[in-house]
Amino acid sequence: MYKLSYFSTAGAQEVLHFMQQHPFITLVGFDGVYPVATQIPVSIAKTGDTLKLIGHVMTKTDHCLAFSKNPNVLAIFSGAHAYVSASVYENPKSASTWNYKTVQAKGTIRLMQPEETYQVIKDLTDKYENPATSPAAFNQLGEDYIQKHLKAITGFEIAVNEIEHVFKLSQNHSASNQDSIIKDLEQSKDLLAHDVARNMKKK
Repeated sequence: MYKLSYFSTAGAQEVLHFMQQHPFITLVGFDGVYPVATQIPVSIAKTGDTLKLIGHVMTKTDHCLAFSKNPNVLAIFSGAHAYVSASVYENPKSASTWNYKTVQAKGTIRLMQPEETYQVIKDLTDKYENPATSPAAFNQLGEDYIQKHLKAITGFEIAVNEIEHVFKLSQNHSASNQDSIIKDLEQSKDLLAHDVARNMKKK
């Protein structure tokens, strides 16, 4: 990672909050020849100093096979990002850059048994579909339907061992430059640029 002290935060809670706000991750493993990756939603469970990522993947895929061979994985949490033009700097004859926020969590994956996977699917569905009102709620699905599709899915639990992050929001620039960057991003047609501007204002 592009780790510099001014692109980081001392607040572990801020990093955890970012992960919770961006649960659709890129999960990377290694099959012995190439890295493999999949994009999936995860739930984040924290108990004391223990942090776990919980989700599921399709069973007969390259990444699931890789996870069964090698349990060491990398989970990438990505936030808004935007191009920053040096044209708005006090000295525009400088290098332009890119602002972004990301977290990388390294850990060990454990593939689950069917009964555990069942609970993972239920918990995830209940999180996004109101069990009391949604016609797509888990409790509205027939048990035969659930069991049929469960055969193609494997739940997992990742015990996180290490977390690194980069919150690059032009902290290495003067207040004047930062103000100019924010104004420029706010005028962009790119909605992600607007999110980056809001993140810069919070800083």
